[in-house]
Amino acid sequence: MLVKTFGSAVYGVEAITITIEVNVSNGQNYFIVGLPDSAVKESLPRIESAIKTNNLHMPRTKLVINLAPADIRKSGTAFDLPIALGVLGASEQLENTEKLADYVIMGELSLDGSVKPIKGALPIAIQARKEGFKGFIVPKENAREAGMVNQLKVYAVNHLTEVIAFFKNENSLEPVIVNTRDEFFEAQKDFDIDFNDVKGQENIKRALEIAAAGSHNAILIGPPGAGKTMLAKRLPTILPPLSLLEALETTKIHSVAGKLPENTSLVNKRPFRSPHHTVSDAALVGGGGMPQPGEISLAHNGVLFLDELPEFKRTVLEVMRQPMEERRVTISRAKMALEFPANFMLIASMNPCPCGFYNHPTKECTCPPGAVQKYLNKISGPLLDRIDLHVEVTPVDFNELSNNTSIAENSATIRERVIKARSVQTERYKNTSGLYANAQMSSKQLREICIIGTAGEALLKKAMERLNLSARAYDRILKVSRTIADLAESAEIKIEHLAEAIQYRSLDREGWAG
Repeated sequence: MLVKTFGSAVYGVEAITITIEVNVSNGQNYFIVGLPDSAVKESLPRIESAIKTNNLHMPRTKLVINLAPADIRKSGTAFDLPIALGVLGASEQLENTEKLADYVIMGELSLDGSVKPIKGALPIAIQARKEGFKGFIVPKENAREAGMVNQLKVYAVNHLTEVIAFFKNENSLEPVIVNTRDEFFEAQKDFDIDFNDVKGQENIKRALEIAAAGSHNAILIGPPGAGKTMLAKRLPTILPPLSLLEALETTKIHSVAGKLPENTSLVNKRPFRSPHHTVSDAALVGGGGMPQPGEISLAHNGVLFLDELPEFKRTVLEVMRQPMEERRVTISRAKMALEFPANFMLIASMNPCPCGFYNHPTKECTCPPGAVQKYLNKISGPLLDRIDLHVEVTPVDFNELSNNTSIAENSATIRERVIKARSVQTERYKNTSGLYANAQMSSKQLREICIIGTAGEALLKKAMERLNLSARAYDRILKVSRTIADLAESAEIKIEHLAEAIQYRSLDREGWAG
């Protein structure tokens, strides 16, 4: 007897529906065809044990399982449950096999028939709704994630016997209902950390506010213990809240990578990813035999923080250059090319020299001559060219640390200003697809939007000559000054906005490293 069930395979951040054809006929041996990987081939012993444990029988005749389309590679353990139901249906142990065609079914089976969670439940649910399936049967741990998709009934199961009972009586399980909007908006303002935790460092907070308002990349340069990491970790608390569309994009990526916590629906806060400096090229940008999203994609719509930037391998840093420019990464293999989104803010930190105390107000640098420049040269010019703000961080003195009377500005107040500046930019770029912040302006748009007048041009020319700023600093200064003007609710870029932007180009100054 031939029976068909339906599952799904995830490629990139999209899903492809897979038809699982199971045929029981005269003969011997079990066969799985349709380009299965080792994990899929190993499913038969698990399925056999799960079936026998629950007082059902595994066919002892010829069993052929075809995963169609047969030219697409199938990987992972999530096909266990639909294959098991196909086997039971083909061996006439399951009633109402015609109902199997109405549902996408996914889940890994334990030897006792328990159903374990899968990766990529959200993109699978989206594809199931698109193709008009009546429902999606999914492990309980993935139910809230898949339940976000409206107009699709999602059923949560813990055990193989629950699925069998469901096809005997469709009222045995209740669809999962998730109030996505209420849960999403309630959790957006709930942070464990806040900018008012940081004593002093008002100039650094101001720089990060500018970075957040214009989606600018930034690098913090300062000695150990100055608070670089502490400040960077609080950046997501002042970024604008995720929109529902952004949250859906972000959730899909984390779902595919298996990074969503159990019983989670939407990612409701902007991601903050902080990979260790020993990270490999593939781990950062994505890759593998079946390509998976890397750290830059997991940071999509959020922040990628690279602590101690010069300690990262140069090759790792260089592979980021193209994704930073295009806001996506394409991973090509012999038989496929997958694209992952990678629209992130880069925040990096570094010590100014190997010993960490170059330009320190009280401690002397012990590095030999030339060591500071050599340390800085670990970061290539093209990468620095993509970083808009270079911010020097100095240690907080004892008086500021011990002052318990002054109350620092909290993240919510700063966030309001950032949201207001972003709304100005949204209106400005409403007719340009894919552009939503000042940092993404092209050279042509820069000339049209960032008009600074005669006095501004004179100041910028004088600054570039006196500070020996490189040519690449010119565009960055204009973009940052436009963001500062937006924060000040000014339609024009004024002299004071330019002057503030100029000070954020430390590493472009000739002689900065001695």
